[in-house]
Amino acid sequence: MPEAVKDPSMRICCRSAFALLQVPVFAALVMTACAASLYGYGGAPRAERHENRHEIDQLEEAWRTAVLKGNTAALDALLADDYMAITPSGTLQSKEQTLANLRAGLVHFTVLEISDRKVRFYGTTALVTSRAEVRGATAEGDFSGSYRYTRVYVRDLRGSWKIVSFEASRIRDPEERKQ
Repeated sequence: MPEAVKDPSMRICCRSAFALLQVPVFAALVMTACAASLYGYGGAPRAERHENRHEIDQLEEAWRTAVLKGNTAALDALLADDYMAITPSGTLQSKEQTLANLRAGLVHFTVLEISDRKVRFYGTTALVTSRAEVRGATAEGDFSGSYRYTRVYVRDLRGSWKIVSFEASRIRDPEERKQ
């Protein structure tokens, strides 16, 4: 049994999961719950959680600065090779497409203010949710608005955090009608 399991109720939970392996679906569900409690954010020592949170905050600021300044080299270093984004319009964008769009100036941000950031850790994965106030321009014209986004980081084998996923959704004004 992993050393991280100190809570007696979790020991019972994990033992139950191993004893019920004859019932695959139930066992898989129980083992998933046990793993989440063992390797979730709360399992790391406080100093390590603080250090990881600080590192993710710095990477979020590096991402923001790279996008505002159109720095493709900095963005390239932040994104994993298999990075995939879902834009506010619902289109998929690979790392190559994201860098090409930034390089070509297809989207230019003039304001990118981040607030309400929450960072959660699940083993070697960090999940960041935030609110962004943006202004900028595209070939079609100026844009502005409030968005919620989710960014997912994964720690690679060298110990570096890389962005693997991003999704943004526009926050509708209460007066806006749903279509």
